[in-house]
Amino acid sequence: MDGTELVAAVRRGDAESVTALLEAGAAPDTVTDDGLPVLCLAVAAYDAGVAQALVEGGADPDRRLPDGTTPLVRAVDGGSPTVAEAVLGREPRLRLPEVEREQLLALARHLYERGAEDELQGRVGGSGPVRQARVMDDEYYHVTQLTLGGLTVRAGHGAILTDLEWAFRILTPVDELVARAVAQCDPDHVDWSSARWVLSERRSEETWSAVAAYRHDPDPERRRFALDVLYWYLLSPSSGQNSHETETAELLVAWVTDGEDDPDVLADVLRVLSETEHRRREAVGLRHAGHRDPRVRVRVPDLLRSWDIPRPPLGAAARTALLSLARDEDRGVRAEAGRVLTAAHDGSSEFTDVIVGLLRDPAAEVRACIAEAVADGAIRTAAVADALVALLDEDDFGTRLNAAYGLLRRDDPRTGEAIERVGPPPGAGFEHDHRLSAFWRWKWDSEDRSAVGQ
Repeated sequence: MDGTELVAAVRRGDAESVTALLEAGAAPDTVTDDGLPVLCLAVAAYDAGVAQALVEGGADPDRRLPDGTTPLVRAVDGGSPTVAEAVLGREPRLRLPEVEREQLLALARHLYERGAEDELQGRVGGSGPVRQARVMDDEYYHVTQLTLGGLTVRAGHGAILTDLEWAFRILTPVDELVARAVAQCDPDHVDWSSARWVLSERRSEETWSAVAAYRHDPDPERRRFALDVLYWYLLSPSSGQNSHETETAELLVAWVTDGEDDPDVLADVLRVLSETEHRRREAVGLRHAGHRDPRVRVRVPDLLRSWDIPRPPLGAAARTALLSLARDEDRGVRAEAGRVLTAAHDGSSEFTDVIVGLLRDPAAEVRACIAEAVADGAIRTAAVADALVALLDEDDFGTRLNAAYGLLRRDDPRTGEAIERVGPPPGAGFEHDHRLSAFWRWKWDSEDRSAVGQ
């Protein structure tokens, strides 16, 4: 195999073909016409999938190149943490000599502290306008991509520095990681996400206490980041002694009890608290049910529901609060209250009347949310079924889909007509939708029943 196919697969970004070719015997360090291994092509194209396939297939990330760099150095220099991670490979602390680890850290630190734009202008030798674009660096997190004079770089060196330190088992001070994260003021930025991930992996008492102490920080953005880290402690609790689940839940209750004056942060505290089973969840929710800011009120319904199975009935205070929130002036609050009321339906006509009212709400997003909640719900009244039929005239495909599915689940005689009125999906993404699958099964069953009756 001469490597031509591998070069072509790398150029077109076909990671599956790259893997297949390597398994068939293609040389992972195949060199292109410019004298560089194909791994450098993937790095330059910011193609993390192909880069990972090459490295896992045997490509050498530490191969010395004609200019003295390596594919790994180029990946760090390029500013994409996803690409850098793919090229870094497994157990880099054991593979790389200390001097090379220090050089990589120094490079990442230099580029982060100088800034990608200044570095790019310095390399081009001019101060012309830099073209900037926000691009997704992976499936979830974004980074700024800068282009000038034919050169391109991504400004993710803060995340790369954080990831390298963790890979090399360097415990960066918590304050430094927090500073890197909040510099972007964006939870979806790679610098924020890398710092959060590393801190959530560090389960020592010292790290947890240092993060928790930020709830008293005067900067709401730092409080918000600390809360994000604590949320990840709850999302992926450790099986050992340092899971900090109990301490985190207690901290959240203390946080709202002591008072949080920023509505955004307070709303986030309530959201994270709703993921716990703290005994005071309901009391905290009731305390904030009448908060002046809808961003806070919208987090209350989840605090008033129980996670126990079977679900116990709502207490009188929680019931009253939810019914009130279902009539809130804010559409988002009404939707959340209705969703929880649907799950906690106690069979009363009062609950049913409120839910039917929300299915007919003036706001389309409220109708959509409640239709989704009701579709799989246990409410089987004629009024709910009639309200679902009315939603078949909605412009939103998802609302029509849930309305018809809700009728099917209730064995409503109008199911066939409802399915026809849903119409075809507006685009990709519904190939494996369980509701559409249920429609097809219903049609097949109906055809079989008709054939038997003839």
